[in-house]
This record gives sequence, C-alpha cells and structure tokens, in this order.
Amino acid sequence: MPDVTPSPVRVAPRAGIALLLRHAGLTCWLDESTTMLYVLADATHPALAAFHGTGIIVDGQILLRGPLSPANARAVRRALPWLQPRPLGLRTSAGFGDRLGLATPGHIRALRACGATLAPIFAQQSIRENTRTGRTPQQVLDDATWGALAAGWQEPVGADADHLKTTDDIDACVAAGFTTFTLDPGAHVDSAAASDDRATIERKVAALPWEALACAPSDLRARYVGRTIDLGTGQLTLCEADVLRAAAKYGRAIAHLGALHRHLAATGVPFELEISVDETDTPTTPAEHCFLALELRRLGVPWVSLAPRFVGRFEKGVDYQGDLAALQADLAAHAAIARALGPYKLSLHSGSDKFSVYPLIAAATGGLVHLKTAGTSYLEALRVVAGIAPDCFRQIAALARERYAEDRQTYHVSARLDRMPDPAHLSDHALPALLDQFDARQILHVTFGAALASFGAELRALLATHRERYAEALERHFVRHLQPFITDAPVAPPPGP
Repeated sequence: MPDVTPSPVRVAPRAGIALLLRHAGLTCWLDESTTMLYVLADATHPALAAFHGTGIIVDGQILLRGPLSPANARAVRRALPWLQPRPLGLRTSAGFGDRLGLATPGHIRALRACGATLAPIFAQQSIRENTRTGRTPQQVLDDATWGALAAGWQEPVGADADHLKTTDDIDACVAAGFTTFTLDPGAHVDSAAASDDRATIERKVAALPWEALACAPSDLRARYVGRTIDLGTGQLTLCEADVLRAAAKYGRAIAHLGALHRHLAATGVPFELEISVDETDTPTTPAEHCFLALELRRLGVPWVSLAPRFVGRFEKGVDYQGDLAALQADLAAHAAIARALGPYKLSLHSGSDKFSVYPLIAAATGGLVHLKTAGTSYLEALRVVAGIAPDCFRQIAALARERYAEDRQTYHVSARLDRMPDPAHLSDHALPALLDQFDARQILHVTFGAALASFGAELRALLATHRERYAEALERHFVRHLQPFITDAPVAPPPGP
C-alpha cells in the first residue's frame, strides 16, 4: 500500500513522452524519463493497494509516484488487464526479442506504422539469452510491460518463454507470468538418423523409451505404415522406411516433449505451446513432420505453433542462405501439413532479417504463421551507438572479434573474422554501415553476451538518452519485417541516414 501525504495542491499528471492509460477509474503513466511510475485513482480504488510508492491526496484522489519495480509491474498488469500476457491462439503473430529491455516502444511504433493487426509478443527471451544477458524471466516480462505502458499500447499481448529444455526452465517462466512456452527437445533429436542405414535405424527404434511413448514398436507399424494423409492439394502416404526413420530421429524428442507438457499442465496456469525442432542439423521432412504431429496428438500434447527445421540455412542476423525455390516448395509442404493435422501455425525461428523468406511463408501459410525475431533489435541498438558514440562501438567491435570463436559455438553462423572490416581503420561516419556487412553483423550478433557483460550499463545509458533515435531505428527496421504478413500494408518509410 502506498504511503500517502495529504496535500492542498492540485497536481496535474504529465505524460512526457509516455502516454496515459486509463481503465476502470485508474490512470497509469511513466515520467518523461520513463524511470518512474505515476498512478492516479480514487482513494478507495481497490487496485491501489497493490502499488508501492509515495502519494499525495488531490481532491479525494491519490497521485502515487513509485519505482519501476517487479511489484509495481505486476500491479500495472492487473490494473490494465490487456497488458497481462495471455495465449494468443491462431492469430498471425510476431515475437520481438529484446536483449537490452529498451526496445518495446520501437517495436510498437513499427506495428502502428504498418497498421499491423498482428498479435504481438514483446516479452520473448530464451534461457540461453537470459544467461548471457544476466537477466531473469521476470525482468524480461517487466521490461516489456514498462515499454508497452510508455508507448500507450492497448491491445492484447503474449509472453514467450523461448527454447525451454527443462522443467526448471518452465518453473522459472511460470513464476514470472509467461503464457507461451516454446519447448525445445533439440538435444533429444537424433539427426544422424536422417542418413543411417536400415539396420542402424532398426536398432535405434528398438531402443526408444517405449514406456514413455505409451506404445510398442509393433503399434508404430500398425498405426502409421501405409497411412495416407490428405493435404488438401495432394496426399502423403507414409511408408515403413519413412515411419522408422522418423521414429529413430524424433522418438526421444517426442517422449521429452510429453514429459515437459505434463509438468507444465500440472502448474494449472493458462498456457499455449510452441514446439521447436529448428535448431537441429538436418531438415524436417514432410513425413517426419506428420509423424511428429500425429504422435504428439496421440500423447495428448496440444500446440498452437510448430517450428520445423526448414531446408537451407537460417543463420543469425542475415537473410536466408539457400535455394529459394526449394524453400518455397518446402514451406508449401509444411504449411499443408499444419492445416491438415491442425490447424496450427508454422513458426519461423531465427526470423530476423529473412526478408526474402517473409513473402514466401506468408503466402504458403495464409496467415497461420508466427515470426520470431531476437538479436536484430540489439544490432539496431549497436547501429545507433555507432552513430552517437563511435569509440564505444569500436570497443564493442574489438571485443566481438576476440570472443567470436568461442561464442559462435551454439549458433548456426558462417561469418569469418578475416572478412570483417576492422572498425579501428574506419571513419566515424562509416561505422553504422558496418551493421550491413554480412560477417560483421553475425560476429556482433552472437557475441552480445560478452558485450553486455562489459558495456551493458554504458549501452543502456546511451540508448536511454537517445530513446527517440533508437525507437526510430527500430521502426524503420521492423516495418520491413512485418509488412509481408499484413494485407494491404502501407509503403515502408524510407531508410534513415
């Protein structure tokens, strides 16, 4: 409950750059520097008890000033219920990763600039990213709440606990208030099965955890061999070789997903699932997709979106690497399966900057799609820093060059240090363009953890001082991401200087 001091002075709220949001007799906003929360409500308003801070009485109302604390973020989400994350269902959606906790206002500007009807997920972070940024799931969710409040967002939002691998990961994100849980069984996918000989496949199938799968090898053959699936535009018949290979490759992953789902369901929180098998070495074939979906359904695991491993290379921070015609055919096959066996959305992971892919997947899915971005918002932050603090940027780039060999190990990237221009030999004016060079972009992308450990406070201070410049940069960048998924989208604004 706030401490309250009576005052005869009438105080009018100032929104500064933030906007006032009102609901059920209570008004919330942030100060001009977006570092303090203000709340105005009748002194008897029941929601006031959840806020922490100090206040003054003004004509029977309380004007409260409080910190941007976890308790106050929770109180804001309760008082302004559209900011409380919820499952978003089958709506076309986009996830906006934010490694600095400052990008949500820019993401919202991009949504508004293109008239987006996309369902947004502003709070999206993997446990791997949290570990490298030194943030917690609670901080990720709260930062998204403050950013949405500052930008005056008044539509439903989701919150994606991304690439979860363990029950401990799930518990931390449930406690924070996430509602979308992306389960990643990649460590249990046997990619070697894509090329194993028949005898090896048979041995691997026999060794699967059949008790956890609630069936036996003979059930597998009886259930799937010869089964024909009507895809609307054609049919797919599962032969024995396809079924056994799919079981060898994904059987353990399916068992792990079943266990994670049971654990999550036992918490009793509202949730929706995304299944992610994209971070694996070999593409998911149409037959494997069918097997994965049918087995999950048999085990009672619901999901709203699925991220297969598509053909080609979806590398971090750059456009698609591969044959676009082959990808177009692959997307069409997977989208047909998602419609026939769902419907559910296809999810495009490592979706940042895949500008050649967006029209293809939007057309293939007809809107049953989720776009997931992450590090590109951090890269646009570096672009801003390169323009306003060139010496700081050069230090970050030098550290990235030192750390790249180690930090690249958990990512699919192909950048080479010898092809990255040395920022020490570039003029200040040329530095922002380094973010458009393939190798530099990837090297800076995957070394974000080391950069934030050494320069995080300085980066955040610079971006907080230049909030408008950062928001403008994100708006320009993300309109290009979002437009292909929106019918009759307006023309994107011209690139900035």
